[in-house]
Amino acid sequence: MADFGCLDTDIPFDVLSRLQTKDLLGLKCVSKGWKDLISDRSFIQAQSQKKEPLSGFFFQQRHRYCPDDIKTITYFPVERNRLQQDVFAFLPQDVVVLASCNGLVCCRSCYPFEDPAIYVCNPLNSEWWKLDWKEPGKESFIALAFNPFQDISFNLTNFKVVRPRQFETEQEEAYFSFEIYASGTRNWKLSKEVCWCDNSLSKNEGIFSGGILHWLTDGDQILTFNVENELALLISTPLPAGEFNSRPHACIGESEGQLYYVLISEEGLHVWVLEDYFDSTWSLEYSKTLAQIEKEHSDIMINLYNRVMLWQRIDDRPWMDPLAFKDGVLVVRISNTIYLYHVDSSKMEEVGETSKFGAMSWVSPIVLPYTMSLVPLGRQLGSP
Repeated sequence: MADFGCLDTDIPFDVLSRLQTKDLLGLKCVSKGWKDLISDRSFIQAQSQKKEPLSGFFFQQRHRYCPDDIKTITYFPVERNRLQQDVFAFLPQDVVVLASCNGLVCCRSCYPFEDPAIYVCNPLNSEWWKLDWKEPGKESFIALAFNPFQDISFNLTNFKVVRPRQFETEQEEAYFSFEIYASGTRNWKLSKEVCWCDNSLSKNEGIFSGGILHWLTDGDQILTFNVENELALLISTPLPAGEFNSRPHACIGESEGQLYYVLISEEGLHVWVLEDYFDSTWSLEYSKTLAQIEKEHSDIMINLYNRVMLWQRIDDRPWMDPLAFKDGVLVVRISNTIYLYHVDSSKMEEVGETSKFGAMSWVSPIVLPYTMSLVPLGRQLGSP
Protein backbone atom coordinates (compact mmCIF):
# COMPACT_ATOMS: atom_id res chain seq x y z
CA MET A 1 0.00 0.00 0.00
CA ALA A 2 2.99 2.32 0.29
CA ASP A 3 3.74 2.36 -3.45
CA PHE A 4 1.18 4.23 -5.56
CA GLY A 5 3.49 4.93 -8.49
CA CYS A 6 1.14 3.50 -11.11
CA LEU A 7 -2.26 4.34 -9.68
CA ASP A 8 -4.33 3.21 -12.64
CA THR A 9 -2.94 -0.33 -12.50
CA ASP A 10 -3.14 -0.88 -8.76
CA ILE A 11 -5.70 -3.24 -7.30
CA PRO A 12 -6.81 -0.60 -4.73
CA PHE A 13 -7.42 1.85 -7.57
CA ASP A 14 -9.54 -0.63 -9.49
CA VAL A 15 -11.57 -1.72 -6.45
CA LEU A 16 -12.08 1.64 -4.75
CA SER A 17 -13.00 3.47 -7.94
CA ARG A 18 -16.07 1.23 -8.21
CA LEU A 19 -17.47 2.49 -4.90
CA GLN A 20 -19.94 5.32 -4.37
CA THR A 21 -18.68 8.63 -3.05
CA LYS A 22 -20.38 8.30 0.35
CA ASP A 23 -18.53 5.00 0.95
CA LEU A 24 -15.17 6.52 0.03
CA LEU A 25 -15.44 9.31 2.60
CA GLY A 26 -14.89 6.91 5.51
CA LEU A 27 -12.19 4.95 3.68
CA LYS A 28 -10.00 8.06 3.55
CA CYS A 29 -9.30 7.43 7.22
CA VAL A 30 -7.97 3.89 6.68
CA SER A 31 -4.43 5.00 5.83
CA LYS A 32 -2.46 7.86 4.35
CA GLY A 33 -2.03 5.81 1.19
CA TRP A 34 -5.77 5.40 0.72
CA LYS A 35 -6.36 9.07 1.47
CA ASP A 36 -3.79 10.08 -1.16
CA LEU A 37 -5.29 7.66 -3.66
CA ILE A 38 -8.89 8.78 -3.16
CA SER A 39 -7.79 12.44 -3.39
CA ASP A 40 -5.83 11.91 -6.60
CA ARG A 41 -7.37 13.58 -9.66
CA SER A 42 -6.86 10.54 -11.91
CA PHE A 43 -8.69 8.39 -9.35
CA ILE A 44 -11.54 10.93 -9.13
CA GLN A 45 -11.74 11.02 -12.90
CA ALA A 46 -12.17 7.23 -13.01
CA GLN A 47 -14.54 7.06 -10.03
CA SER A 48 -16.78 9.75 -11.59
CA GLN A 49 -17.55 7.58 -14.62
CA LYS A 50 -20.52 5.98 -12.88
CA LYS A 51 -23.80 7.49 -11.81
CA GLU A 52 -24.07 8.61 -8.20
CA PRO A 53 -27.32 8.07 -6.28
CA LEU A 54 -29.40 10.97 -5.01
CA SER A 55 -28.02 12.14 -1.66
CA GLY A 56 -30.55 14.76 -0.55
CA PHE A 57 -32.02 18.20 -1.17
CA PHE A 58 -31.14 21.81 -0.37
CA PHE A 59 -34.03 23.98 0.81
CA GLN A 60 -34.06 27.78 1.12
CA GLN A 61 -37.06 29.97 1.89
CA ARG A 62 -37.81 33.25 0.10
CA HIS A 63 -39.65 36.37 1.27
CA ARG A 64 -42.69 37.50 -0.67
CA TYR A 65 -42.46 41.26 -0.08
CA CYS A 66 -39.21 41.94 1.79
CA PRO A 67 -36.31 42.41 -0.67
CA ASP A 68 -33.73 40.88 1.68
CA ASP A 69 -32.78 37.26 1.12
CA ILE A 70 -33.35 34.59 3.78
CA LYS A 71 -29.88 33.31 4.65
CA THR A 72 -30.76 29.90 6.11
CA ILE A 73 -30.05 26.95 3.78
CA THR A 74 -31.22 23.56 5.01
CA TYR A 75 -29.97 20.23 3.70
CA PHE A 76 -31.94 17.05 4.30
CA PRO A 77 -30.68 13.60 3.19
CA VAL A 78 -33.06 11.11 1.58
CA GLU A 79 -31.92 8.20 3.74
CA ARG A 80 -32.22 9.66 7.23
CA ASN A 81 -34.36 12.40 8.69
CA ARG A 82 -31.76 14.92 9.81
CA LEU A 83 -31.65 18.62 8.95
CA GLN A 84 -28.30 20.37 8.45
CA GLN A 85 -27.98 24.16 8.20
CA ASP A 86 -24.20 24.72 8.09
CA VAL A 87 -23.31 23.04 4.79
CA PHE A 88 -22.14 26.28 3.13
CA ALA A 89 -20.29 27.73 6.14
CA PHE A 90 -17.00 27.37 4.24
CA LEU A 91 -17.96 30.11 1.76
CA PRO A 92 -16.76 33.67 2.54
CA GLN A 93 -20.30 35.09 2.71
CA ASP A 94 -23.94 34.09 3.03
CA VAL A 95 -25.45 32.88 -0.23
CA VAL A 96 -28.61 31.95 -2.07
CA VAL A 97 -28.45 28.56 -3.78
CA LEU A 98 -29.23 28.71 -7.50
CA ALA A 99 -28.45 25.37 -9.10
CA SER A 100 -27.07 21.93 -8.32
CA CYS A 101 -25.48 19.67 -10.92
CA ASN A 102 -23.69 16.34 -10.36
CA GLY A 103 -22.06 17.31 -7.08
CA LEU A 104 -21.40 21.00 -7.79
CA VAL A 105 -23.59 23.82 -6.48
CA CYS A 106 -23.96 27.34 -7.86
CA CYS A 107 -24.80 30.18 -5.45
CA ARG A 108 -24.99 33.95 -5.42
CA SER A 109 -24.42 36.55 -2.71
CA CYS A 110 -27.34 37.35 -0.44
CA TYR A 111 -29.15 40.65 -0.93
CA PRO A 112 -28.48 43.39 0.13
CA PHE A 113 -25.19 43.02 -1.73
CA GLU A 114 -21.86 44.07 -0.25
CA ASP A 115 -19.47 42.15 -2.48
CA PRO A 116 -21.79 40.63 -5.13
CA ALA A 117 -20.44 37.39 -6.54
CA ILE A 118 -21.43 34.04 -7.96
CA TYR A 119 -19.85 30.93 -6.47
CA VAL A 120 -19.50 27.42 -7.85
CA CYS A 121 -18.55 25.05 -5.06
CA ASN A 122 -18.32 21.44 -3.96
CA PRO A 123 -19.83 21.18 -0.46
CA LEU A 124 -18.16 17.80 0.09
CA ASN A 125 -14.57 19.09 -0.05
CA SER A 126 -15.31 22.80 0.65
CA GLU A 127 -13.63 23.94 -2.57
CA TRP A 128 -15.04 26.87 -4.53
CA TRP A 129 -14.66 29.30 -7.43
CA LYS A 130 -15.68 32.94 -7.23
CA LEU A 131 -16.98 34.31 -10.52
CA ASP A 132 -17.07 37.96 -11.54
CA TRP A 133 -20.62 39.33 -11.57
CA LYS A 134 -20.71 42.71 -13.27
CA GLU A 135 -24.49 43.13 -13.34
CA PRO A 136 -25.76 41.55 -10.10
CA GLY A 137 -29.43 40.87 -9.66
CA LYS A 138 -31.77 38.94 -7.39
CA GLU A 139 -32.97 36.53 -10.05
CA SER A 140 -32.72 32.85 -9.16
CA PHE A 141 -32.62 31.34 -12.64
CA ILE A 142 -28.86 31.07 -13.16
CA ALA A 143 -28.11 27.45 -14.09
CA LEU A 144 -25.08 25.14 -13.90
CA ALA A 145 -23.90 22.59 -16.46
CA PHE A 146 -21.36 19.95 -15.42
CA ASN A 147 -20.95 16.46 -16.85
CA PRO A 148 -18.63 14.34 -14.66
CA PHE A 149 -18.28 11.73 -17.43
CA GLN A 150 -16.39 14.16 -19.66
CA ASP A 151 -15.69 17.43 -17.80
CA ILE A 152 -12.94 16.26 -15.43
CA SER A 153 -9.43 16.43 -16.91
CA PHE A 154 -6.06 15.94 -15.27
CA ASN A 155 -5.63 19.65 -14.53
CA LEU A 156 -9.09 21.26 -14.74
CA THR A 157 -12.72 20.71 -13.88
CA ASN A 158 -14.81 22.10 -16.71
CA PHE A 159 -18.21 23.58 -15.98
CA LYS A 160 -20.45 26.29 -17.42
CA VAL A 161 -22.76 28.76 -15.74
CA VAL A 162 -25.66 30.03 -17.85
CA ARG A 163 -27.64 33.16 -17.03
CA PRO A 164 -30.88 33.55 -19.01
CA ARG A 165 -32.18 37.12 -19.14
CA GLN A 166 -35.49 38.33 -20.52
CA PHE A 167 -35.82 41.57 -22.47
CA GLU A 168 -38.52 43.38 -24.45
CA THR A 169 -38.27 45.08 -27.81
CA GLU A 170 -39.87 48.44 -28.58
CA GLN A 171 -42.81 46.46 -29.98
CA GLU A 172 -43.16 44.80 -26.52
CA GLU A 173 -42.06 41.41 -27.83
CA ALA A 174 -40.21 39.41 -25.18
CA TYR A 175 -37.15 37.25 -25.72
CA PHE A 176 -34.44 35.49 -23.72
CA SER A 177 -30.71 35.95 -24.17
CA PHE A 178 -28.05 33.74 -22.61
CA GLU A 179 -24.81 34.74 -20.89
CA ILE A 180 -22.32 31.90 -20.44
CA TYR A 181 -19.37 31.55 -18.09
CA ALA A 182 -16.87 28.77 -18.91
CA SER A 183 -14.33 27.61 -16.33
CA GLY A 184 -11.93 26.77 -19.17
CA THR A 185 -11.69 30.41 -20.30
CA ARG A 186 -12.62 31.99 -16.96
CA ASN A 187 -14.70 34.53 -18.82
CA TRP A 188 -18.31 35.43 -19.55
CA LYS A 189 -19.64 35.69 -23.08
CA LEU A 190 -22.99 36.57 -24.60
CA SER A 191 -24.38 33.81 -26.80
CA LYS A 192 -25.66 34.80 -30.23
CA GLU A 193 -28.77 32.75 -29.56
CA VAL A 194 -32.07 34.34 -28.53
CA CYS A 195 -35.39 32.69 -27.82
CA TRP A 196 -38.65 34.58 -28.34
CA CYS A 197 -40.96 33.88 -25.41
CA ASP A 198 -43.65 35.92 -23.67
CA ASN A 199 -43.74 33.71 -20.59
CA SER A 200 -41.63 34.31 -17.49
CA LEU A 201 -39.45 31.70 -15.82
CA SER A 202 -41.07 29.93 -12.88
CA LYS A 203 -39.68 28.56 -9.62
CA ASN A 204 -35.91 28.11 -9.67
CA GLU A 205 -35.35 25.20 -11.97
CA GLY A 206 -32.42 25.14 -14.36
CA ILE A 207 -32.37 21.37 -14.78
CA PHE A 208 -29.35 19.92 -16.63
CA SER A 209 -30.20 16.73 -18.49
CA GLY A 210 -28.64 15.19 -21.57
CA GLY A 211 -26.41 18.21 -22.19
CA ILE A 212 -29.39 20.58 -22.15
CA LEU A 213 -30.58 23.09 -19.54
CA HIS A 214 -34.31 23.39 -18.87
CA TRP A 215 -36.37 26.10 -17.19
CA LEU A 216 -40.08 25.85 -16.38
CA THR A 217 -42.13 28.91 -17.41
CA ASP A 218 -45.39 30.24 -16.04
CA GLY A 219 -47.04 29.36 -19.36
CA ASP A 220 -47.43 25.94 -20.93
CA GLN A 221 -43.82 25.84 -22.13
CA ILE A 222 -40.34 24.83 -21.00
CA LEU A 223 -37.35 26.88 -22.12
CA THR A 224 -34.34 24.75 -23.16
CA PHE A 225 -30.74 25.65 -24.02
CA ASN A 226 -28.18 23.25 -25.46
CA VAL A 227 -24.91 24.15 -23.73
CA GLU A 228 -22.61 22.83 -26.47
CA ASN A 229 -24.18 24.21 -29.66
CA GLU A 230 -25.89 27.14 -27.88
CA LEU A 231 -29.30 26.52 -29.42
CA ALA A 232 -32.51 27.36 -27.57
CA LEU A 233 -35.90 25.72 -28.01
CA LEU A 234 -39.33 26.00 -26.44
CA ILE A 235 -41.12 22.72 -25.78
CA SER A 236 -44.74 22.33 -24.76
CA THR A 237 -45.78 20.81 -21.45
CA PRO A 238 -47.82 17.57 -21.57
CA LEU A 239 -51.12 19.30 -20.74
CA PRO A 240 -52.16 22.97 -20.92
CA ALA A 241 -53.20 24.50 -17.60
CA GLY A 242 -56.50 25.64 -19.13
CA GLU A 243 -57.79 22.06 -19.19
CA PHE A 244 -58.23 22.02 -15.40
CA ASN A 245 -60.93 23.55 -13.23
CA SER A 246 -58.33 24.79 -10.74
CA ARG A 247 -54.82 26.00 -11.40
CA PRO A 248 -52.43 23.01 -11.46
CA HIS A 249 -48.91 23.22 -10.04
CA ALA A 250 -45.83 21.65 -11.56
CA CYS A 251 -42.09 21.18 -11.36
CA ILE A 252 -39.51 19.59 -13.63
CA GLY A 253 -36.69 17.22 -12.77
CA GLU A 254 -34.20 14.68 -14.08
CA SER A 255 -33.76 10.93 -13.88
CA GLU A 256 -31.42 8.68 -15.87
CA GLY A 257 -30.52 11.57 -18.18
CA GLN A 258 -34.14 12.31 -19.12
CA LEU A 259 -36.39 15.26 -18.34
CA TYR A 260 -39.47 14.70 -16.17
CA TYR A 261 -42.55 16.86 -15.69
CA VAL A 262 -44.55 16.52 -12.45
CA LEU A 263 -48.07 17.91 -12.19
CA ILE A 264 -50.48 18.08 -9.24
CA SER A 265 -54.08 19.07 -9.95
CA GLU A 266 -57.63 18.09 -8.99
CA GLU A 267 -57.05 15.06 -11.23
CA GLY A 268 -54.23 13.82 -9.01
CA LEU A 269 -50.46 13.38 -9.32
CA HIS A 270 -49.04 12.77 -12.79
CA VAL A 271 -45.43 12.25 -13.87
CA TRP A 272 -44.34 12.38 -17.54
CA VAL A 273 -40.97 11.77 -19.19
CA LEU A 274 -39.94 13.66 -22.33
CA GLU A 275 -39.51 11.39 -25.35
CA ASP A 276 -38.89 13.89 -28.17
CA TYR A 277 -37.81 17.53 -27.95
CA PHE A 278 -38.83 18.68 -31.41
CA ASP A 279 -42.34 17.23 -31.27
CA SER A 280 -42.80 17.84 -27.52
CA THR A 281 -43.73 14.18 -27.11
CA TRP A 282 -44.26 13.07 -23.52
CA SER A 283 -44.92 9.61 -22.06
CA LEU A 284 -47.02 9.27 -18.91
CA GLU A 285 -45.06 7.15 -16.43
CA TYR A 286 -47.04 7.56 -13.23
CA SER A 287 -50.59 8.58 -12.36
CA LYS A 288 -52.62 8.51 -9.14
CA THR A 289 -55.82 10.28 -8.19
CA LEU A 290 -56.03 12.35 -5.03
CA ALA A 291 -58.44 9.75 -3.63
CA GLN A 292 -55.86 6.99 -4.15
CA ILE A 293 -53.12 9.04 -2.52
CA GLU A 294 -55.38 9.85 0.44
CA LYS A 295 -56.31 6.18 0.88
CA GLU A 296 -52.64 5.12 0.91
CA HIS A 297 -51.73 7.85 3.41
CA SER A 298 -54.90 8.26 5.46
CA ASP A 299 -52.85 8.94 8.60
CA ILE A 300 -51.71 12.31 7.25
CA MET A 301 -54.33 13.18 4.61
CA ILE A 302 -58.05 13.88 5.10
CA ASN A 303 -60.44 15.30 2.50
CA LEU A 304 -57.50 15.85 0.16
CA TYR A 305 -59.56 16.63 -2.95
CA ASN A 306 -61.74 19.19 -1.15
CA ARG A 307 -58.72 20.85 0.43
CA VAL A 308 -56.92 21.13 -2.89
CA MET A 309 -59.96 22.65 -4.61
CA LEU A 310 -61.00 24.94 -1.74
CA TRP A 311 -57.50 26.22 -1.04
CA GLN A 312 -57.16 27.41 -4.64
CA ARG A 313 -60.13 29.72 -4.14
CA ILE A 314 -58.96 31.36 -0.89
CA ASP A 315 -55.17 31.47 -1.25
CA ASP A 316 -52.74 31.71 -4.14
CA ARG A 317 -50.45 29.21 -2.40
CA PRO A 318 -51.55 25.64 -3.27
CA TRP A 319 -52.39 23.03 -0.65
CA MET A 320 -50.07 20.59 -2.47
CA ASP A 321 -47.05 22.02 -4.24
CA PRO A 322 -44.43 19.88 -6.08
CA LEU A 323 -41.09 21.53 -5.36
CA ALA A 324 -38.38 19.30 -6.87
CA PHE A 325 -37.98 15.89 -8.52
CA LYS A 326 -34.92 13.70 -8.93
CA ASP A 327 -34.48 9.96 -9.56
CA GLY A 328 -38.03 9.07 -8.63
CA VAL A 329 -38.12 11.15 -5.44
CA LEU A 330 -40.51 14.12 -5.25
CA VAL A 331 -40.23 16.90 -2.69
CA VAL A 332 -43.77 18.11 -2.05
CA ARG A 333 -45.23 20.62 0.37
CA ILE A 334 -48.64 19.66 1.77
CA SER A 335 -50.12 22.53 3.78
CA ASN A 336 -47.17 23.57 6.01
CA THR A 337 -45.22 20.31 5.96
CA ILE A 338 -42.50 19.06 3.61
CA TYR A 339 -42.56 15.42 2.49
CA LEU A 340 -40.48 13.10 0.35
CA TYR A 341 -42.70 11.05 -1.98
CA HIS A 342 -41.10 8.00 -3.59
CA VAL A 343 -42.95 7.55 -6.86
CA ASP A 344 -42.07 3.90 -7.49
CA SER A 345 -43.20 2.67 -4.06
CA SER A 346 -45.73 5.42 -3.20
CA LYS A 347 -43.89 5.75 0.11
CA MET A 348 -44.22 9.14 1.79
CA GLU A 349 -41.81 10.40 4.47
CA GLU A 350 -42.23 13.54 6.52
CA VAL A 351 -39.20 15.83 6.47
CA GLY A 352 -40.57 18.53 8.76
CA GLU A 353 -42.77 21.58 9.07
CA THR A 354 -41.68 24.60 7.07
CA SER A 355 -40.99 26.49 10.31
CA LYS A 356 -37.93 24.23 10.80
CA PHE A 357 -36.34 25.51 7.60
CA GLY A 358 -35.68 29.06 8.78
CA ALA A 359 -37.93 32.09 8.39
CA MET A 360 -41.54 31.35 7.44
CA SER A 361 -42.53 32.36 3.93
CA TRP A 362 -45.59 31.98 1.73
CA VAL A 363 -43.52 32.04 -1.45
CA SER A 364 -42.45 28.82 -3.16
CA PRO A 365 -38.96 28.02 -1.77
CA ILE A 366 -35.79 27.13 -3.64
CA VAL A 367 -35.37 23.35 -3.56
CA LEU A 368 -32.42 21.66 -5.28
CA PRO A 369 -31.49 17.96 -5.51
CA TYR A 370 -27.92 17.06 -4.58
CA THR A 371 -25.62 14.15 -5.39
CA MET A 372 -22.19 13.74 -3.81
CA SER A 373 -18.99 14.06 -5.81
CA LEU A 374 -15.24 14.08 -5.11
CA VAL A 375 -14.61 16.45 -8.02
CA PRO A 376 -11.91 18.99 -7.16
CA LEU A 377 -12.29 22.70 -7.89
CA GLY A 378 -9.40 24.35 -6.15
CA ARG A 379 -9.92 27.92 -5.03
CA GLN A 380 -10.39 30.41 -7.84
CA LEU A 381 -10.84 33.99 -6.63
CA GLY A 382 -12.17 35.44 -9.88
CA SER A 383 -10.92 35.93 -13.38
CA PRO A 384 -7.29 36.88 -13.92
